[in-house]
Amino acid sequence: MTARHDACILAGGLARRLGGRDKPGLRVSGRPLVESVAAAVPGAGRLIVVGPPRPGLPHAIFRREDPPGGGPVPALRAGLAEVNAPWVVLLAADLPFLTGEHVRMLLDAAGAGAAGTSGPGAVLIDDGGREQWLAGVWHTRSLARALDRYEGRSLHGLLAPLRPVTVHLTGQPWFDCDTMDDLQRARTAEPGPGGAADSGDGRESDDGMGRTRPRTRSES
Repeated sequence: MTARHDACILAGGLARRLGGRDKPGLRVSGRPLVESVAAAVPGAGRLIVVGPPRPGLPHAIFRREDPPGGGPVPALRAGLAEVNAPWVVLLAADLPFLTGEHVRMLLDAAGAGAAGTSGPGAVLIDDGGREQWLAGVWHTRSLARALDRYEGRSLHGLLAPLRPVTVHLTGQPWFDCDTMDDLQRARTAEPGPGGAADSGDGRESDDGMGRTRPRTRSES
């Protein structure tokens, strides 16, 4: 029987603000970021990782975007081609505070547990109300149709017109590690609700994938 949802993790970015380091392989709480994200989707029928193969994910299906490093939209195209389930959990590989409970609440908000569909999907918003496009759940057919029509390069441009349900959850599951400051704060965070840290002073920056995030004081 086909699983209700698959998971697609985008793990092939260039990590320019981390000096080209292998961001998904950087460790927080003793394990690589991408493995922490994979652990948040234990119920996925298929775990699809768009990026280079990794030994810590023996059950994953690995694919590469064309060209490698070409951005989130080509990466999504590559990953979605491997999705069999009616719903897909779309995630970045650098979300250290994301848990299975957060994903479950996203699936519920999207209507993924219902017999029918309540809409095209659900996406997390941060504490400032900004959509985080690489932390969401999508109806696979709706997403595939949108990709077929889309010629741009921005996840915001692709996903915003679908008008997903927006979900705010405590614990800052949307917090991503784009800079060394982010990584250090994730490694030293005092766990708050859901295991997250305070995310800074509320000023924002764009990560190039249609996500915005609070800026730390040292980035200002």
